[in-house]
Amino acid sequence: MRSPAPVILGLIFAVAGLIVLAFAADHFVAGAARLAVFYDVSPVVIGAVLIGFGTSAPEMVVSGIAAGQGDLDIGVGNIIGSNVANISLVLAAAAAVRTIPVASATLRREVPISVASVLVFALLVQGGITRFEGGVFAALILGFLVFVLRSSSSTDGSFAGDVGEFVGDEPVVVEKAAARALVGLAFVVVSSYFIVDGAERVANALELSGGFVGFTLVALGTSAPELVTSVQAARQGETELLVGNLLGSNVFNSLAVGGIIGLVGPGPVLDTTLAETGSVLMVVIVITSAVFMLIGGSVGRNKAFVLFFLWVVSVVVLSGGDTAEAALTVLR
Repeated sequence: MRSPAPVILGLIFAVAGLIVLAFAADHFVAGAARLAVFYDVSPVVIGAVLIGFGTSAPEMVVSGIAAGQGDLDIGVGNIIGSNVANISLVLAAAAAVRTIPVASATLRREVPISVASVLVFALLVQGGITRFEGGVFAALILGFLVFVLRSSSSTDGSFAGDVGEFVGDEPVVVEKAAARALVGLAFVVVSSYFIVDGAERVANALELSGGFVGFTLVALGTSAPELVTSVQAARQGETELLVGNLLGSNVFNSLAVGGIIGLVGPGPVLDTTLAETGSVLMVVIVITSAVFMLIGGSVGRNKAFVLFFLWVVSVVVLSGGDTAEAALTVLR
């Protein structure tokens, strides 16, 4: 019987890192947003660029560090797992509380862009990610931001709502906001190192692939803040921005995070099941959720059950019989 100490230590590192990361990312975005408001930056720019990148900071930093250390599988697994979790697990949890309406503007803009982004990532990740492909992802996210900025008015209510959520009503103190942003960013980076280290320890101790650990443990952790805030929003009836935010998160995950790992740590994806089967599952789940949104313009409990079931299926399929058997053998 092998000692469970490496697994326990890895889980402690990963879970502690994820908890710190969630709080640090919020403080980083809030501090940066308050600075932007003080310097009269447009709400559209703050909402589309700053908050868009900021809310995806956990995935960006964790995946970037993993790729930079040669663990590209963890980074790719995190992207695929976060995309799947956002649009199945998180949306399903919120819809189980209250039927989630999908605005017509979201159906016209965010839904097709999100589906296209996921498709592009799924196609380019096959076999691995080159630095050129990382550049393609980076160019696409810049193009997306330009499109959003040009197609949104300075008084866009959705961005105003996002900005108001992070900034609040208190007067902005520049020194305090700057310190909050810098300290938050520092803890985002430090906690991400612990997450990657913990994930590596768990994967090695249980003889799991880094991609599967990225898809499950890391992705669930980086998606946990969205899960909590989405369920809370559903309970309070504040669902206007919920679907759009989740779809936008998938765009940033696929293109921005994909660009970072491609530019920082290009290479082959060793877990071919993740790159091939995982990508297909991601596309199927994203397209299914898009169809659900188009039918009736809302996501209710019945659709939520199907989405949750698809998430469970994806975890079971990607675990594989050999992977599960190896983990159980180590734990015995």
